[in-house]
Amino acid sequence: MRARAWSWVCLLTMVLSVVVVACESTPEAKFVNVHPGQMPEGQAWPGVYYNPVYGHLHMVEQDGNVSGRWKRTDGSHWGELSGTVTGNVLHFTWREHKVSGIGPSAESHGSGVFVYKLGEGDIPELEGQYAIEGSASIGDWHCVKQLNTKPDPSSINGDNPGEPPATQDKWK
Repeated sequence: MRARAWSWVCLLTMVLSVVVVACESTPEAKFVNVHPGQMPEGQAWPGVYYNPVYGHLHMVEQDGNVSGRWKRTDGSHWGELSGTVTGNVLHFTWREHKVSGIGPSAESHGSGVFVYKLGEGDIPELEGQYAIEGSASIGDWHCVKQLNTKPDPSSINGDNPGEPPATQDKWK
């Protein structure tokens, strides 16, 4: 009888451990401390933002929905994000593609959050965090808005353009 009770205690402990780990590994749980505030006066989400690793992030907004694209500075990956805005906070999902990559490791995706704020010298910035789906790790993504630069997300389309380039070659 004692062995049976001990087995149940062990089983319940294991189940509880799995539940606790699963709850801790959801990225959204890590972002709950981000509370929306007022958008800084005269500021707007659309623009081009720069990060030394992730390159230029081109973002546009329509009816409270923001979408954007980036290409890493080393040209190894390009990505896209979309999400909804509440005040100065953008909650988004993202997808990043490895240039010339094939198979499951060629793409990663997850969720994230940006807080729009004015940094030193009243320069607009995005203070962000992101997580890869299925991971408990959180990364930082800090961007500085490039003033007087118009966003053009369609300029970032990865390494497989929809149309082949025009050619004068007559070879068949």
